[in-house]
Formats: sequence, structure tokens, C-alpha cells
Amino acid sequence: MTKPSFVYVTYIATTPEKVWRALVDTDVTRQYWADPIGSCAPHFNVSDWKPGSTWAHQRADDTAAIDMVGKVLESQPPQRLVITWARPADAEDERKHSRVTFDIAPHGDKLVCLTVTHEDLERDPQMLAGISGGWPKVLSNLKSLLETGHALPRVSSAG
Repeated sequence: MTKPSFVYVTYIATTPEKVWRALVDTDVTRQYWADPIGSCAPHFNVSDWKPGSTWAHQRADDTAAIDMVGKVLESQPPQRLVITWARPADAEDERKHSRVTFDIAPHGDKLVCLTVTHEDLERDPQMLAGISGGWPKVLSNLKSLLETGHALPRVSSAG
């Protein structure tokens, strides 16, 4: 049985250091962890990003709800970040965690290849469906932010 994985590769006109900062700086994550079609609240990520530390994906609205949690497995600035990914209710059951790897590689002088691999999703088809639509939006926002200084404009879901 093969494990369903999600892989997204994008090239960003920036530096590895700026991509790294965008992944781990709470203020920067708040700018691009949003759905540009407006179907979910903006979020931000909180951690000290050291191996063994926890991280949380928190809403940037009045609820401040935490939608995802996990642990930092690897942290090699500015090249690689590996985290576990789980719903808060599943935080203590590692069998229900998936794994996200961010690989950051320079591609010439002014270009970075960012590869995001989300694995261990075979037990949770609902999670696979959710991240398959979510990661492209988030990573498009990240690319736009780093290249232009602005995330994608939010539009209403009816538009």
C-alpha cells in the first residue's frame, strides 16, 4: 500500500533566508496564512521552532482558536523544516499525526525552490482533501508576499 502524499513545488524570487523567516516568524505567517477567496479566517503559526518544541496554527480572529498543532521534528535554517500536523483533539495520539516537510533550496542567484511535502495521510482522507485545496492557496500567498510585499487580495467567495 502506498501512502498518499501531497507535494507542492514553487519557485520564488527571493532568498532562502527570507523563505525561512516567512515560515517561522509569527508576524509574517499572519500575512499569508489566509484563504484569498475568504472561506476561512486568517491564521498564524506559533513556536520557537526548535526540534522537540510544539507549534500551533492559531486563528487571527476574535476566537483565537487553534486549528492544528504538532511538534517540530527538524529545524535547519534556512534549508529544512519538518513538523508533525494534527487536529488539537489528536495531539496526544501520534498515530493520527501527519508530517510536513519544507525543503528550501537556492536555484541560482535570486531564486529559491520551495518544496512542501505532506505525508502520512493514508488514515485521514478528509485531511488529504483539505490540505490538497489549502496548501496551494497558502503557498501562492507566500510567493506573492515574498515577491511583491503583499499577499493575494482577498475576494468574496461569491465573486
